Amino acid sequence: MNDGKPTVKIGILGCGPISQAGHFESTVKARNAELYAICDVADDLRARMAATYAPRKDFADYDAMLADPDLDAVIIATADAFHVAAATRALQAGKHVLCEKPLGMAVEEVESLRAVVEASGRVFQVGHMKRYDAGLQSAKAFIEAGMGEMLALKAWYCDSTHRYAVTDAVQPQMIRSAKARKPSRNPKEDLEQYFMLAHGSHLFDTARYFAGPIVSLEARLRQRFGAYCWFVDVEFESGVIGHLDLTVAVRMDWHEGFQIYGENGSILGKTYNPWLYRTSEVDIFSESTGATSRVLGADGHFYRRQLEGFCDTILNGGALTGAGIEDGIASVRAMAAVRQSVRERRPVRLADADGSV
Repeated sequence: MNDGKPTVKIGILGCGPISQAGHFESTVKARNAELYAICDVADDLRARMAATYAPRKDFADYDAMLADPDLDAVIIATADAFHVAAATRALQAGKHVLCEKPLGMAVEEVESLRAVVEASGRVFQVGHMKRYDAGLQSAKAFIEAGMGEMLALKAWYCDSTHRYAVTDAVQPQMIRSAKARKPSRNPKEDLEQYFMLAHGSHLFDTARYFAGPIVSLEARLRQRFGAYCWFVDVEFESGVIGHLDLTVAVRMDWHEGFQIYGENGSILGKTYNPWLYRTSEVDIFSESTGATSRVLGADGHFYRRQLEGFCDTILNGGALTGAGIEDGIASVRAMAAVRQSVRERRPVRLADADGSV
Protein backbone atom coordinates (compact mmCIF):
# COMPACT_ATOMS: atom_id res chain seq x y z
CA MET A 1 0.00 0.00 0.00
CA ASN A 2 1.02 3.63 -0.46
CA ASP A 3 2.30 5.68 2.48
CA GLY A 4 0.80 9.08 1.73
CA LYS A 5 2.81 9.68 -1.44
CA PRO A 6 1.10 10.70 -4.71
CA THR A 7 -1.18 8.02 -6.11
CA VAL A 8 -3.07 7.36 -9.31
CA LYS A 9 -6.82 6.98 -8.87
CA ILE A 10 -7.73 3.81 -10.73
CA GLY A 11 -11.09 2.66 -12.06
CA ILE A 12 -11.45 -0.99 -13.02
CA LEU A 13 -13.84 -1.91 -15.84
CA GLY A 14 -15.06 -5.45 -15.35
CA CYS A 15 -15.52 -7.40 -12.12
CA GLY A 16 -14.98 -10.84 -13.62
CA PRO A 17 -12.30 -13.49 -13.00
CA ILE A 18 -9.22 -11.56 -14.18
CA SER A 19 -10.06 -8.65 -11.88
CA GLN A 20 -10.85 -10.96 -8.98
CA ALA A 21 -7.67 -12.99 -9.49
CA GLY A 22 -5.28 -10.14 -10.20
CA HIS A 23 -6.36 -6.52 -10.61
CA PHE A 24 -8.39 -5.78 -7.48
CA GLU A 25 -5.69 -7.06 -5.14
CA SER A 26 -2.95 -5.35 -7.15
CA THR A 27 -4.66 -1.98 -7.00
CA VAL A 28 -5.29 -2.25 -3.26
CA LYS A 29 -1.68 -3.29 -2.55
CA ALA A 30 0.17 -1.02 -5.00
CA ARG A 31 2.43 1.65 -3.47
CA ASN A 32 1.30 4.34 -5.93
CA ALA A 33 -2.31 3.50 -6.81
CA GLU A 34 -5.74 3.81 -5.23
CA LEU A 35 -8.75 1.68 -6.09
CA TYR A 36 -11.00 4.67 -6.71
CA ALA A 37 -13.84 3.04 -8.66
CA ILE A 38 -15.13 -0.20 -10.14
CA CYS A 39 -17.60 -0.63 -12.98
CA ASP A 40 -19.76 -3.54 -14.11
CA VAL A 41 -23.27 -3.84 -15.54
CA ALA A 42 -24.00 -6.80 -13.23
CA ASP A 43 -25.36 -5.17 -10.08
CA ASP A 44 -25.00 -8.28 -7.91
CA LEU A 45 -21.39 -8.89 -8.89
CA ARG A 46 -20.43 -5.23 -8.57
CA ALA A 47 -21.97 -5.06 -5.08
CA ARG A 48 -19.99 -8.11 -3.93
CA MET A 49 -16.72 -6.68 -5.20
CA ALA A 50 -17.43 -3.23 -3.74
CA ALA A 51 -18.10 -4.80 -0.35
CA THR A 52 -14.86 -6.77 -0.54
CA TYR A 53 -12.43 -4.18 -1.92
CA ALA A 54 -14.04 -0.91 -0.79
CA PRO A 55 -13.53 1.45 -3.73
CA ARG A 56 -14.71 5.01 -3.19
CA LYS A 57 -17.29 4.64 -5.94
CA ASP A 58 -18.95 1.99 -8.06
CA PHE A 59 -20.68 2.43 -11.40
CA ALA A 60 -23.05 0.43 -13.57
CA ASP A 61 -22.38 2.76 -16.50
CA TYR A 62 -18.88 3.01 -18.01
CA ASP A 63 -19.39 6.50 -19.44
CA ALA A 64 -20.48 7.73 -16.01
CA MET A 65 -17.24 6.43 -14.50
CA LEU A 66 -15.22 8.06 -17.27
CA ALA A 67 -17.00 11.36 -16.66
CA ASP A 68 -15.75 11.48 -13.06
CA PRO A 69 -13.14 14.28 -13.01
CA ASP A 70 -11.23 12.70 -10.11
CA LEU A 71 -10.60 9.45 -11.97
CA ASP A 72 -7.07 9.31 -13.42
CA ALA A 73 -6.83 5.96 -15.17
CA VAL A 74 -8.71 2.79 -16.01
CA ILE A 75 -7.82 -0.88 -16.12
CA ILE A 76 -9.77 -2.60 -18.86
CA ALA A 77 -10.48 -6.12 -17.65
CA THR A 78 -13.30 -7.21 -19.93
CA ALA A 79 -13.65 -9.89 -22.60
CA ASP A 80 -11.16 -9.50 -25.47
CA ALA A 81 -13.90 -8.42 -27.89
CA PHE A 82 -14.53 -5.25 -25.87
CA HIS A 83 -10.93 -4.08 -25.38
CA VAL A 84 -10.48 -1.68 -28.29
CA ALA A 85 -13.85 0.06 -27.90
CA ALA A 86 -13.40 0.44 -24.13
CA ALA A 87 -9.85 1.75 -24.52
CA THR A 88 -10.97 4.24 -27.17
CA ARG A 89 -13.69 5.67 -24.92
CA ALA A 90 -11.33 6.00 -21.97
CA LEU A 91 -8.60 7.72 -23.98
CA GLN A 92 -11.08 10.11 -25.55
CA ALA A 93 -12.32 10.90 -22.05
CA GLY A 94 -8.77 11.89 -21.08
CA LYS A 95 -7.95 8.87 -18.92
CA HIS A 96 -4.75 6.83 -18.90
CA VAL A 97 -5.31 3.18 -19.83
CA LEU A 98 -3.91 -0.19 -18.81
CA CYS A 99 -5.63 -2.68 -21.12
CA GLU A 100 -5.59 -6.42 -20.54
CA LYS A 101 -3.89 -8.52 -23.20
CA PRO A 102 -4.48 -9.32 -25.98
CA LEU A 103 -5.06 -5.79 -27.22
CA GLY A 104 -7.75 -7.05 -29.59
CA MET A 105 -8.86 -9.86 -31.85
CA ALA A 106 -8.07 -8.53 -35.32
CA VAL A 107 -5.29 -6.55 -36.96
CA GLU A 108 -7.50 -3.79 -38.32
CA GLU A 109 -9.18 -2.97 -35.00
CA VAL A 110 -5.93 -2.74 -33.04
CA GLU A 111 -4.30 -0.67 -35.79
CA SER A 112 -7.18 1.80 -35.48
CA LEU A 113 -6.28 2.39 -31.82
CA ARG A 114 -2.84 3.79 -32.61
CA ALA A 115 -4.15 7.19 -33.74
CA VAL A 116 -6.44 7.40 -30.71
CA VAL A 117 -3.51 6.79 -28.35
CA GLU A 118 -1.33 9.36 -30.13
CA ALA A 119 -4.09 12.00 -30.14
CA SER A 120 -4.90 11.48 -26.46
CA GLY A 121 -1.48 12.28 -25.03
CA ARG A 122 -2.23 9.77 -22.28
CA VAL A 123 -0.25 6.79 -21.05
CA PHE A 124 -1.40 3.60 -22.73
CA GLN A 125 -0.06 0.22 -21.66
CA VAL A 126 -0.97 -3.35 -22.60
CA GLY A 127 -1.16 -5.88 -19.79
CA HIS A 128 1.72 -8.15 -20.77
CA MET A 129 2.55 -8.59 -17.11
CA LYS A 130 5.36 -11.11 -17.73
CA ARG A 131 7.61 -8.12 -18.50
CA TYR A 132 7.48 -7.49 -14.74
CA ASP A 133 8.80 -10.93 -13.83
CA ALA A 134 12.16 -10.23 -12.12
CA GLY A 135 13.65 -13.32 -13.77
CA LEU A 136 12.74 -12.12 -17.26
CA GLN A 137 13.99 -8.64 -16.34
CA SER A 138 17.36 -10.09 -15.31
CA ALA A 139 17.59 -11.85 -18.68
CA LYS A 140 16.74 -8.61 -20.47
CA ALA A 141 19.45 -6.75 -18.54
CA PHE A 142 22.08 -9.35 -19.50
CA ILE A 143 20.99 -9.24 -23.15
CA GLU A 144 21.43 -5.47 -23.20
CA ALA A 145 24.63 -5.19 -21.16
CA GLY A 146 26.67 -8.40 -21.26
CA MET A 147 25.59 -11.03 -23.74
CA GLY A 148 26.79 -9.37 -26.93
CA GLU A 149 25.14 -10.35 -30.19
CA MET A 150 22.20 -12.73 -29.89
CA LEU A 151 22.39 -15.81 -32.08
CA ALA A 152 19.07 -17.57 -31.51
CA LEU A 153 16.07 -17.83 -29.22
CA LYS A 154 13.75 -20.68 -28.32
CA ALA A 155 10.64 -20.17 -26.19
CA TRP A 156 7.76 -22.39 -25.18
CA TYR A 157 4.38 -21.94 -23.50
CA CYS A 158 2.65 -25.22 -22.75
CA ASP A 159 -0.50 -25.08 -20.67
CA SER A 160 -1.20 -28.21 -18.65
CA THR A 161 -4.19 -30.50 -18.26
CA HIS A 162 -3.56 -30.12 -14.52
CA ARG A 163 -3.55 -26.30 -14.47
CA TYR A 164 -7.04 -25.96 -12.94
CA ALA A 165 -6.12 -28.16 -9.99
CA VAL A 166 -3.29 -25.69 -9.37
CA THR A 167 -5.27 -22.49 -9.91
CA ASP A 168 -8.25 -23.67 -7.86
CA ALA A 169 -5.89 -24.18 -4.93
CA VAL A 170 -4.32 -20.71 -5.04
CA GLN A 171 -6.92 -18.33 -6.47
CA PRO A 172 -9.87 -16.85 -4.56
CA GLN A 173 -13.27 -18.41 -5.15
CA MET A 174 -14.53 -16.77 -8.34
CA ILE A 175 -17.85 -14.96 -8.05
CA ARG A 176 -19.92 -14.97 -11.23
CA SER A 177 -23.17 -13.36 -12.30
CA ALA A 178 -25.83 -14.32 -14.81
CA LYS A 179 -26.14 -10.59 -15.52
CA ALA A 180 -22.53 -10.19 -16.70
CA ARG A 181 -22.04 -8.73 -20.16
CA LYS A 182 -20.75 -11.31 -22.62
CA PRO A 183 -19.57 -11.10 -26.25
CA SER A 184 -22.13 -11.97 -28.93
CA ARG A 185 -20.23 -15.21 -29.58
CA ASN A 186 -18.86 -17.53 -26.92
CA PRO A 187 -15.04 -17.20 -27.26
CA LYS A 188 -14.60 -20.91 -26.56
CA GLU A 189 -16.67 -21.88 -29.61
CA ASP A 190 -13.42 -21.51 -31.57
CA LEU A 191 -10.75 -23.08 -29.38
CA GLU A 192 -8.01 -22.52 -31.94
CA GLN A 193 -8.57 -18.77 -31.74
CA TYR A 194 -9.25 -18.80 -27.99
CA PHE A 195 -6.02 -20.60 -27.10
CA MET A 196 -3.95 -18.43 -29.42
CA LEU A 197 -5.36 -15.19 -27.99
CA ALA A 198 -5.10 -16.29 -24.36
CA HIS A 199 -1.67 -17.91 -24.48
CA GLY A 200 -0.04 -17.00 -27.77
CA SER A 201 -0.14 -13.32 -26.86
CA HIS A 202 2.16 -14.08 -23.91
CA LEU A 203 4.55 -16.17 -25.99
CA PHE A 204 4.95 -13.64 -28.78
CA ASP A 205 5.39 -10.71 -26.43
CA THR A 206 8.07 -12.56 -24.45
CA ALA A 207 9.95 -13.36 -27.66
CA ARG A 208 9.75 -9.72 -28.78
CA TYR A 209 10.75 -8.48 -25.31
CA PHE A 210 14.03 -10.39 -25.62
CA ALA A 211 14.85 -10.32 -29.33
CA GLY A 212 13.00 -7.34 -30.77
CA PRO A 213 10.57 -7.06 -33.67
CA ILE A 214 9.53 -10.16 -35.61
CA VAL A 215 9.52 -9.70 -39.40
CA SER A 216 8.25 -13.08 -40.59
CA LEU A 217 7.17 -16.50 -39.41
CA GLU A 218 6.15 -19.93 -40.60
CA ALA A 219 3.72 -21.94 -38.47
CA ARG A 220 2.44 -25.49 -38.32
CA LEU A 221 -0.52 -26.68 -36.24
CA ARG A 222 -1.26 -30.25 -35.18
CA GLN A 223 -4.50 -31.00 -33.35
CA ARG A 224 -5.04 -34.34 -31.64
CA PHE A 225 -6.98 -35.68 -28.60
CA GLY A 226 -8.19 -32.19 -27.68
CA ALA A 227 -4.69 -30.70 -27.74
CA TYR A 228 -3.46 -27.93 -30.05
CA CYS A 229 0.25 -27.72 -30.87
CA TRP A 230 1.74 -24.85 -32.83
CA PHE A 231 5.41 -24.91 -33.85
CA VAL A 232 6.43 -21.50 -35.17
CA ASP A 233 9.75 -20.62 -36.79
CA VAL A 234 10.38 -16.89 -36.56
CA GLU A 235 12.82 -14.39 -38.06
CA PHE A 236 13.58 -11.25 -36.09
CA GLU A 237 14.45 -7.87 -37.57
CA SER A 238 17.93 -8.19 -36.06
CA GLY A 239 18.62 -11.39 -37.99
CA VAL A 240 18.14 -13.59 -34.92
CA ILE A 241 16.34 -16.86 -35.67
CA GLY A 242 13.83 -18.36 -33.29
CA HIS A 243 11.50 -21.26 -32.61
CA LEU A 244 8.30 -20.94 -30.57
CA ASP A 245 6.20 -23.79 -29.17
CA LEU A 246 2.62 -23.13 -28.06
CA THR A 247 0.86 -26.29 -26.88
CA VAL A 248 -2.48 -26.46 -25.07
CA ALA A 249 -2.59 -28.69 -23.16
CA VAL A 250 0.37 -30.95 -22.41
CA ARG A 251 -0.08 -34.11 -20.37
CA MET A 252 2.41 -33.02 -17.70
CA ASP A 253 3.00 -30.09 -15.38
CA TRP A 254 2.94 -26.50 -16.62
CA HIS A 255 5.85 -26.16 -19.06
CA GLU A 256 6.97 -22.64 -19.95
CA GLY A 257 10.39 -21.15 -20.51
CA PHE A 258 13.04 -19.91 -22.91
CA GLN A 259 16.62 -20.49 -24.03
CA ILE A 260 18.83 -17.82 -25.58
CA TYR A 261 22.25 -18.25 -27.19
CA GLY A 262 24.52 -15.20 -27.31
CA GLU A 263 28.04 -14.14 -28.17
CA ASN A 264 29.28 -13.87 -24.58
CA GLY A 265 26.89 -16.13 -22.72
CA SER A 266 23.58 -17.93 -22.65
CA ILE A 267 20.30 -17.87 -20.74
CA LEU A 268 17.97 -20.66 -19.68
CA GLY A 269 14.65 -19.77 -18.06
CA LYS A 270 11.85 -21.75 -16.40
CA THR A 271 8.56 -19.92 -15.85
CA TYR A 272 5.78 -21.08 -13.53
CA ASN A 273 2.00 -20.95 -13.72
CA PRO A 274 1.42 -17.19 -13.32
CA TRP A 275 -1.11 -17.59 -10.51
CA LEU A 276 1.59 -18.99 -8.27
CA TYR A 277 3.17 -15.49 -8.33
CA ARG A 278 6.57 -17.14 -8.42
CA THR A 279 9.47 -15.44 -10.19
CA SER A 280 10.93 -17.37 -13.13
CA GLU A 281 14.11 -19.32 -12.45
CA VAL A 282 16.51 -17.79 -14.94
CA ASP A 283 20.09 -19.05 -15.14
CA ILE A 284 22.48 -16.63 -16.82
CA PHE A 285 25.87 -17.99 -17.87
CA SER A 286 28.67 -15.50 -18.55
CA GLU A 287 31.56 -16.70 -20.70
CA SER A 288 33.89 -14.14 -19.12
CA THR A 289 33.46 -15.44 -15.57
CA GLY A 290 32.60 -19.05 -16.30
CA ALA A 291 29.84 -18.74 -13.72
CA THR A 292 26.05 -18.94 -13.70
CA SER A 293 23.86 -16.51 -11.72
CA ARG A 294 20.17 -16.45 -10.83
CA VAL A 295 18.18 -13.59 -9.33
CA LEU A 296 16.03 -14.55 -6.33
CA GLY A 297 13.07 -12.33 -7.24
CA ALA A 298 11.32 -12.62 -3.90
CA ASP A 299 8.53 -10.30 -5.11
CA GLY A 300 6.72 -12.29 -7.77
CA HIS A 301 3.44 -10.36 -7.90
CA PHE A 302 3.62 -9.50 -11.60
CA TYR A 303 0.21 -7.82 -11.71
CA ARG A 304 0.98 -5.45 -8.85
CA ARG A 305 4.46 -4.72 -10.22
CA GLN A 306 2.92 -4.02 -13.62
CA LEU A 307 0.43 -1.56 -12.14
CA GLU A 308 3.15 0.20 -10.17
CA GLY A 309 5.22 0.59 -13.34
CA PHE A 310 2.20 2.01 -15.17
CA CYS A 311 1.53 4.47 -12.33
CA ASP A 312 5.19 5.49 -12.12
CA THR A 313 5.03 6.53 -15.77
CA ILE A 314 1.90 8.58 -15.13
CA LEU A 315 3.29 10.26 -12.02
CA ASN A 316 6.90 10.78 -13.09
CA GLY A 317 6.87 10.79 -16.88
CA GLY A 318 9.47 9.01 -18.94
CA ALA A 319 9.26 5.93 -21.11
CA LEU A 320 6.96 3.03 -20.44
CA THR A 321 8.56 0.12 -18.63
CA GLY A 322 5.86 -2.21 -19.94
CA ALA A 323 4.28 -2.97 -23.29
CA GLY A 324 2.95 -0.03 -25.30
CA ILE A 325 0.55 0.31 -28.20
CA GLU A 326 3.10 -0.86 -30.78
CA ASP A 327 3.86 -3.96 -28.71
CA GLY A 328 0.16 -4.76 -28.46
CA ILE A 329 -0.34 -4.33 -32.19
CA ALA A 330 2.73 -6.44 -33.01
CA SER A 331 1.49 -9.29 -30.83
CA VAL A 332 -1.89 -9.35 -32.60
CA ARG A 333 -0.17 -9.16 -36.00
CA ALA A 334 2.02 -12.13 -35.08
CA MET A 335 -0.98 -14.21 -34.03
CA ALA A 336 -2.87 -13.28 -37.21
CA ALA A 337 0.22 -14.25 -39.22
CA VAL A 338 0.23 -17.66 -37.51
CA ARG A 339 -3.39 -18.22 -38.55
CA GLN A 340 -2.57 -17.19 -42.11
CA SER A 341 0.58 -19.32 -42.27
CA VAL A 342 -1.24 -22.42 -40.99
CA ARG A 343 -4.11 -21.95 -43.46
CA GLU A 344 -1.92 -21.18 -46.49
CA ARG A 345 1.01 -23.47 -45.58
CA ARG A 346 3.66 -20.84 -46.26
CA PRO A 347 5.81 -18.23 -44.48
CA VAL A 348 4.07 -14.92 -43.77
CA ARG A 349 5.57 -11.49 -43.23
CA LEU A 350 3.98 -9.71 -40.27
CA ALA A 351 3.59 -6.55 -42.35
CA ASP A 352 1.29 -8.52 -44.67
CA ALA A 353 -0.83 -10.14 -41.94
CA ASP A 354 -4.44 -9.02 -41.76
CA GLY A 355 -7.83 -10.13 -40.53
CA SER A 356 -8.63 -11.80 -37.25
CA VAL A 357 -6.45 -14.03 -35.10
